[in-house]
Amino acid sequence: MARKTPDTQGSLAFERHFAGIYGERWPTLRQALLAPTNPEDLLVGLTEPYFLDSASVRAAQALEVKPGDRVLDMCAAPGGKTLVLALALKGTGHLVANDRSPERRARLQRVVQQHLPRVWSSNIEITGRDATRWGLYEQNVYDRVLLDAPCSSERHILNSPKHLSLWTPHRTKALAQQGLSLLCSALEVLRPGGVLVFSTCSISPTENRQLLERLEIKRKEKWTLEGVSEEFPDLQGTGPLFWARLRKNQLDEKPRDEQLDVFPKFSDHF
Repeated sequence: MARKTPDTQGSLAFERHFAGIYGERWPTLRQALLAPTNPEDLLVGLTEPYFLDSASVRAAQALEVKPGDRVLDMCAAPGGKTLVLALALKGTGHLVANDRSPERRARLQRVVQQHLPRVWSSNIEITGRDATRWGLYEQNVYDRVLLDAPCSSERHILNSPKHLSLWTPHRTKALAQQGLSLLCSALEVLRPGGVLVFSTCSISPTENRQLLERLEIKRKEKWTLEGVSEEFPDLQGTGPLFWARLRKNQLDEKPRDEQLDVFPKFSDHF
């Protein structure tokens, strides 16, 4: 195993990595990431206020959920975006809110119970599946899929000396590989003509824009890009948040036995 040094792990490695990406902009962006966040109560119709960054609200709204839709929130905890989707459904259709972590799933359950009218939460199913493999068991099912993928969350890392001391470039590469597995799975469960919104709160292109480039190589015939948005605290005063809206193309689906190799294997690092 390679020996970790200040060049490969910790704050110095972190600074060099992102200075190399953002150049002269990095000090301003870094300062904005260190500043306190300003979440707002932006969701009308909840039984209790829920404070959420406006960029996160816009990402969930980009899915354009309509009453009666069948919707999957693949990585739903802590639940803010799930509330946006549930409000759009207005108690109709079906919403599956998934998170693999028992602790995060328990928090998701509390958020749904505390903030949604009972009549609007009755159509929500909370699950704990491995979302990277979901497409092996359900295909062409959902009208809308939200993939708010696990990411590096550099704002959190910068504000946590413990996590900053442990940071390595491998972390962003591992999360990007997981993100690609999730994207492939999301495309399989989405019905032809359906919409997928992929989002992260990472500032690393490896985990967002470059993932779309990798997906284009791997599944070019499956989807069409309809829009991309990036919000950063040094420019828009919100985020950081990256999201992309994809539509699944209308294609003849492959038989199930031809779909079993579409998910890159990923070992859970957390």
